[in-house]
Order: sequence, then structure tokens, then C-alpha cells
Amino acid sequence: MKKILIITTSHDNECIDMVSDELKKQNALPIRFNSDQYPSEISLSCSYRNKRWEFCMHQNGERIDLTDIHAIWYRRLNVAGKLNDIIEEKYFNASKEESRRTLLGIMSTMDTFILDYTWKVRYADFKLRQLKVASELGLEIPETLFTNNEKETVGFYNNINRDMITKMQTSFAIYEKGIENVVFTNKITDKEIDNLTGLQYCPMTFQKSIEKKVELRVTVVGKKIFTAAINPNNNENAKNDWRKEGVNLIDKWEKYELPESVSEKIFKLMDYYQLNYGAIDIIVTNDDRYVFLEINPVGEFFWLDKIPDFDISKEIANVLLNPELRRDNRHPKKAIVCSE
Repeated sequence: MKKILIITTSHDNECIDMVSDELKKQNALPIRFNSDQYPSEISLSCSYRNKRWEFCMHQNGERIDLTDIHAIWYRRLNVAGKLNDIIEEKYFNASKEESRRTLLGIMSTMDTFILDYTWKVRYADFKLRQLKVASELGLEIPETLFTNNEKETVGFYNNINRDMITKMQTSFAIYEKGIENVVFTNKITDKEIDNLTGLQYCPMTFQKSIEKKVELRVTVVGKKIFTAAINPNNNENAKNDWRKEGVNLIDKWEKYELPESVSEKIFKLMDYYQLNYGAIDIIVTNDDRYVFLEINPVGEFFWLDKIPDFDISKEIANVLLNPELRRDNRHPKKAIVCSE
């Protein structure tokens, strides 16, 4: 029985169970590792004895042998997420960093396939680089400015006819009185452009606003591509960012046929980053141009599996189990070395 290690968190969504069920259907054993419970509730051990590396995990009083892991699904990482209230503050950072390095070190030492390697995910997550590479591969991208300079922002705003949106490069939230306020993509008006106080201390991304016919979520798994479309114009609150109404729009997504010319460029982008998984956002304009926005190397997909004939979870399981279905199946020893 092939063992598949799933690196995630205790609060991850239903996609973990969806992929786990598909693995079980193929007689594989999914092993869930909630990184936020390490090291407070889960123990990891790695040893070298008799010229052999061995790995194991202890959780809930059980010892689980990880030495013969077939593949790893690197989904979410939040090491020491439950440690802050347990140890003294002065020891927290040291404990967290040692735990993180131990986990990532064990993953790299296992010398097994990872969907996807942590350093590849990190490198692919730089939004500015994404846009440069996408444009070089022939994908259209929006006029864009990354800056923390007020004058550059005002100049850009005027040059694109005062038709601008702003967004963050990370999953950004502001916490006030214990309440999480997620920062979505927002339209910039003359009122905001006249009050850029604070920009100096937090760089932002500005782009020319693009009229949308539909928005696409293109999910690549191994050698397969799954494309879904939604019309955000049917919901006033979702025009600039469909995520604002994400739950309410779950059943509005439909299967979409992506032109082969666009698919080829998407696959070239995946090849560039050596990724087997990516969730890509694209705008289809009113005159049928395809404008690339970003690639999320560990982006969400669970709601898309509700679309008939999508089977993203099944394909993730297939790629984890079958080397011939992977886009980049090189052994980590032969991959490009990149510092974590």
C-alpha cells in the first residue's frame, strides 16, 4: 500500500478529505500531518543508523513509520501554530524556526516526489515575477505598478485615465478588536488617490481596471487543465473581486473551454516554474482577449469539484500516485538547487 503524506493544517477545508477519499479508492494510505500541531502535539523524528535514513511521526499515542513514503502533498504550512500559548515568549521564535527547519529538512531528505517542492512554491509565489514571465511567454497582462511611492501612484493613475484597481500580493488581512478584515481587490477613485497616507509604509499593487466578460479559474494538475468561468457582473459586490461573494457564488461557476493557444502558454508557465499544480486567474475581456492576472501555486479548488466532470481531487490523487502523469517528475537531487 502506497503511503501519501499530506502537509496541511487542522483548519484546512474539505479538499483534504476529498483527495484522501480518492487516494483510498486507489488502495493508498493518506497520512495527514497538521503542521500547526507540530511540535506541540505531534513529534517528528529522523535518524541515520546502519547506513540508512529512517523517519517517523508520533501523534495521538501512535507511532507512524514515514520511511517508505511514496509521495508528499505540500498543501499548507503553519508550523508552531499552537505553540504561542504554551511556551515563554522569549523561546517562541527559536522553537518555531527549529521546528520549521526540521520539518522542511525531513521533507527534502526523504527524496520522494512532492506536489510541489517547497522552494518551487516559494519562488512561484512572487507576483511581480509571475507577470514578467507570463508576458515573456506571450500572455497578455494588465498595465501594472508595484510601489510605495505616492507620486508614482498618482502619475500611473493619470496615465491610465484614472481607471485603476489596487490589491495586495499576499493574503492580506487587518485585525481590529479581534475581527479579521480581509483586503480584497478594490477600485481606486479620486478620493482615495488624494489620500495616500500610509502608502510609504506598505507597498501596494496598482493595475489598470479591465472590463470583464467572465473571469476564469484555470487549475492545472499534472498534465491536465481544468477551466471554470464565472460572470462577476451579475453581482455588484463581486465586480472587482469575486472572492468577496465567494460562498454565494459557489454554484455559479461553469465549465469553460480554454483556447488551445492560451492552454499552451499556461503549460509553458507551469514548465518554467516546474510545478505540477497551479490555480491561475484570467480575465476574458468583452473583445475576447485573455488577460493573465496571477498563478497561485497552492491555490484553492474545492468548490470547483462540484462542477460535473471536473474531478480535480481525483487528478491530484492520480499525480501523487503515478509518476507518468506528472509534468515535472525529476528527482529532487536533479532539480535546480534553491535556498529555502
